[in-house]
Amino acid sequence: MPENYLPVLFQVLIACGFAVTTLVLSVVFGRSARTNVTKDTAYECGMLPIGEGSPRFSVKFYLVAMLFVIFDIEVVFMYPWAVQFRDLTAAHGATALASMAGFAGILAIAYIYALKKGALNWKS
Repeated sequence: MPENYLPVLFQVLIACGFAVTTLVLSVVFGRSARTNVTKDTAYECGMLPIGEGSPRFSVKFYLVAMLFVIFDIEVVFMYPWAVQFRDLTAAHGATALASMAGFAGILAIAYIYALKKGALNWKS
């Protein structure tokens, strides 16, 4: 039974050997000894690295992004319903339209709630 695991052992040894060899070669042939102040400075799209690395953003950006994703996903649910509307009305009658009207009504209530809470008001 242990002889069945011999190929797996060889593969693990080869993988570990490759990783160790690559790291050793990068240290041996790397240019870690040659440092230069100009070459060691951070480079970001041609701009000088002045200021903080990550500026602070207002939470309103994230709030609007989350609202966009939520309402965008709702459109994903509406599209297949609209494609199959004829077949749905033939099979279920007015129930198909009423169910989507209820869904759209809940979306409208959520949108009005977000407006009342000031989620889309940029000035406050």
